[in-house]
Amino acid sequence: MSEISTLRLYLLRSLYLFIAVGLSIYVWPAILSPSSKVVDSHTVVQAMLGTLSLLSLLGLRYPLKMLPLLIFELGWKIFWIVAFALPMWLGPGLNEYARDTLLETAVGVVLIPLILPWGFIFRNYVRAPSTPWFKTGYSGTTDHPQSV
Repeated sequence: MSEISTLRLYLLRSLYLFIAVGLSIYVWPAILSPSSKVVDSHTVVQAMLGTLSLLSLLGLRYPLKMLPLLIFELGWKIFWIVAFALPMWLGPGLNEYARDTLLETAVGVVLIPLILPWGFIFRNYVRAPSTPWFKTGYSGTTDHPQSV
């Protein structure tokens, strides 16, 4: 963990806090006091965003262990912009909902890559040996496991 600066850890924690507080203001009132008893795609989105806000709180304590959450957050935002907002913008134009969502999403697409420790991610998620698929005496470290 010494390879990550204290400033970067605080920036990561501030990003987790920003996500948790933002989603708590936006999503939790609808979760705690739903306007109807109808289950639809909006309730699924609310459940996922509620879970994201709770997991973001874990990022305050474990900023490096929760990095996959921020990678997911960046990934879905980029995916939404490329697959949905951009074609709509180039075609019929953005409606009010899409325009507002694009602005909110673009903030994350700018901030998250600036804060993520890309070297750490590359070393620990791309270059590190994977967990074996079959039991071979895996010790839970990044060292290669020994066969039993």
